[in-house]
Amino acid sequence: MLAKAYPVDLRRCQALGLAGTAFLALGGETAGALPAHDLLAPGSSRAVLGLVGVYFGVVLLIAAWALLGTVVRGPEPPTPRALLLVLAAWAAPLLLAPPLFSRDVYSYLAQGAMVDAHMDVYAHGPAQLGGPLADEVAPVWQQTTTPYGPVFLAVASALSGLTRGEIPAGLLGMRLVALLGVALMAAALPRLARHSGADPAAALWLGALNPLVLLHLVAGAHNDAIMLGLLGVGLVAARGRRPVVGIVLITLAALVKAPAALGLLAVVALRGRRGALRTVLTTAGVALATTVAATAAAGTGYGWIAALKTPVSPHNWSLTSLLGRGTAAVLKELGSGLAPLAMPVWHATGLVVTVLVVLFIWLRLRPGPIYALGLSLGAVAVFGPAIRPWYALWGLFLIAAAAPNGSVRHRVAAVSGVLALAVLPSGAPADVGQVVLAVSGGALALVVLWQARQAAPAQPRPPMLGGTA
Repeated sequence: MLAKAYPVDLRRCQALGLAGTAFLALGGETAGALPAHDLLAPGSSRAVLGLVGVYFGVVLLIAAWALLGTVVRGPEPPTPRALLLVLAAWAAPLLLAPPLFSRDVYSYLAQGAMVDAHMDVYAHGPAQLGGPLADEVAPVWQQTTTPYGPVFLAVASALSGLTRGEIPAGLLGMRLVALLGVALMAAALPRLARHSGADPAAALWLGALNPLVLLHLVAGAHNDAIMLGLLGVGLVAARGRRPVVGIVLITLAALVKAPAALGLLAVVALRGRRGALRTVLTTAGVALATTVAATAAAGTGYGWIAALKTPVSPHNWSLTSLLGRGTAAVLKELGSGLAPLAMPVWHATGLVVTVLVVLFIWLRLRPGPIYALGLSLGAVAVFGPAIRPWYALWGLFLIAAAAPNGSVRHRVAAVSGVLALAVLPSGAPADVGQVVLAVSGGALALVVLWQARQAAPAQPRPPMLGGTA
């Protein structure tokens, strides 16, 4: 038999990624987004070791993912089933780990408890709830109403009732909800890829095994997972013989987080031009009926529509927020009274640009519906008033399923690798000392990977064409 040219195979990738998420979980025990009573001083030895360990694990995971990409693109790519087993192995250590890279999951739990207690989450922030759950919410969000739709709030409320407000049980419950969303994403990706003429294994590698999925949807337990999962299976249903089911599922996704509503454009496009008016009317009617039914079942009312204007963090690093802060600083320096208007004007400009970009994608570029939706959701994330690393998954998920060529996938993969390093495991703003520790952990991982590569036995090159084994 011919020897492989490079000693990389699926088992090595699986083991390396598993080591990465294991270090993530262990480091998170002292450096993660822990409950307030478990938080350690950032300068304590355990917190320092935890931060170094987390970034050591992140770099190992990114390396494992990159090496897995070479296997997927190789002459004997793994089957989608084999890749799903790798995903399960990588995710396993994170199941019982503390929240990582964000404290949003505590906000989810507090909002669920508020709904369970018949408080209006669209009129009051978690401070109105009081008690241990509210104390875990980041100060900047204590007085902020929720931007989430009635479907997610119904899930959070049910979870609150099941766990009786116990924080450890609630955290586990939210992570299981997120894992369900990731499972739906992984189930939808190969089917969407086949429909779009893409490689199902490559779609799974980029869209489900992506470090951003593991770091933020699994470890961070973000509700973006259930939004994307519902959107993915809804698109699968809509392109098949169950368009009404697809519309319902996509509408439910939008009632978790609003950007998924763009998926309804893809439903119309997937049905083709024949009977387009009927398709539009059916889509609108089913979406409206689903919205009314879901909102009534959740019992939260329609405050979620106004709550879409919920303010963003003043230190958000979105493009429009950066431009807004910069413009405000210049105007203030010039003594202008227009400085307070800079941020709202730039956010409004971002909204206009988003609409124009989406129209350009659908009316001029006219790529396949799944790819067009991925590009549109990417535009919403880039030009919106707020951005977080996991927002990149809105567009990336569908770009992974439908990107027409490898160069697009390579660029998206590179962006994913950079964003995976962008947030501290505590979810708090970074200071210089913590950045140094994080870089040290990543550098240590690179040294270990280099030494392992040097120590690996050399593999014989395959013979030239026509040679013998």
